[in-house]
Amino acid sequence: MAAISQERAREELDRESSKVNRDDIEALLERQKKIEAKVQAGGKLERFSTDIRLMFSLLRDYWNGRYRQIPWKSVAAIAGALLYVLNPLDLIPDVLIGFGLLDDAGVVALCLKMVESDLHRYAAWKELDAEAAARA
Repeated sequence: MAAISQERAREELDRESSKVNRDDIEALLERQKKIEAKVQAGGKLERFSTDIRLMFSLLRDYWNGRYRQIPWKSVAAIAGALLYVLNPLDLIPDVLIGFGLLDDAGVVALCLKMVESDLHRYAAWKELDAEAAARA
């Protein structure tokens, strides 16, 4: 079984991100450990662990009002991708050992491609923010 196509990943990401609201962001932040455990369990998602931590950091700073230099569409895409990872009964059920996380990885990869410049800007802002805090 091959990974899902980019077109199918886009359909799934569009479907998830179109439903995202502020409450979903809060719910995601509360489930961060569960998603990170799923990512660290190995398989296709593990290579995205650093990116997923950055995505959560961005969502947390957005939720807390510390970082708003990002379009809602990008926030919704990030939240939609993470909600997709959280759902065990998605396109390929996660219980299918060896295959269950292929679709999750495809959706995360597409999301990262879509929001790459937003994540780079956020990471640069986060670094500057940390430097400013260290000087204070």
